Amino acid sequence: MPLTSDEIDRYARHLVLRDVGGPGQLKLKAASVLVIGAGGLGAPLIQYLAAAGIGTIGIVDDDAVSLSNLQRQVIHGTPDIGRPKVESAAEAIGRLNPHVTVEPFSLRLTAENARDLVRRFDIVADGSDNFDTRYAVSDACFFEKKPLVTAALGQFDGSLTTIRAHENGPDGKPNPTYRCLFPSPPPPGAIPTCAEAGILGALTGVMGSLMAMEVIREIVGFGESLVGRLLMVDARSMRFDTVRYGWDEGNPLSGSRT
Repeated sequence: MPLTSDEIDRYARHLVLRDVGGPGQLKLKAASVLVIGAGGLGAPLIQYLAAAGIGTIGIVDDDAVSLSNLQRQVIHGTPDIGRPKVESAAEAIGRLNPHVTVEPFSLRLTAENARDLVRRFDIVADGSDNFDTRYAVSDACFFEKKPLVTAALGQFDGSLTTIRAHENGPDGKPNPTYRCLFPSPPPPGAIPTCAEAGILGALTGVMGSLMAMEVIREIVGFGESLVGRLLMVDARSMRFDTVRYGWDEGNPLSGSRT
């Protein structure tokens, strides 16, 4: 479907970008993205995906907006306190870009429902805050053959990578899975929750925006993907570092013994 005159105006700054242009913007319009979490990472991620013209955005979250969320979850406002986050986020998208279709899922993603949710979308962006959900999402993406952009936050640090575990790399070996990067979750209680440890609000904006940029790059197809690379951001020293990681033949999804 071609861009309307309104969309041509709206996305003008994309259309003049050599690496995006009309063909890239049409790819964004045709794409569907499932966002896991409408919180610290999901809020800026959803806003920039909507602004960029993603055709369909699915949002999974079972939480309601609370006053303590508003220090960082900028898609929600004070009048939204008590509302389901998916409802508040969907309304914000409608104000920002009426060309975007929103599919809200007011539920908690689990290992049991993850594959049904994931298979409906072209790409998944995981901004959840716990390892159970991250493993469920990444495993579902592997089995449903969907690319995954996933990020995590600490108090003053964040990390981001892209998983295409269902594909092989240029060397012919399988791309790494999430379980190649994190074979097992930390012991219960080893990592304090956001409520216990706190978090720098602006950091969530940085990492959520980086997630949106990576999703857009994966859809349009420009630049060097973060597949096999983990981007680490340290807000204290304002450092950005990247480390490479590879396929672990012992991983339970695509390992040599599966």
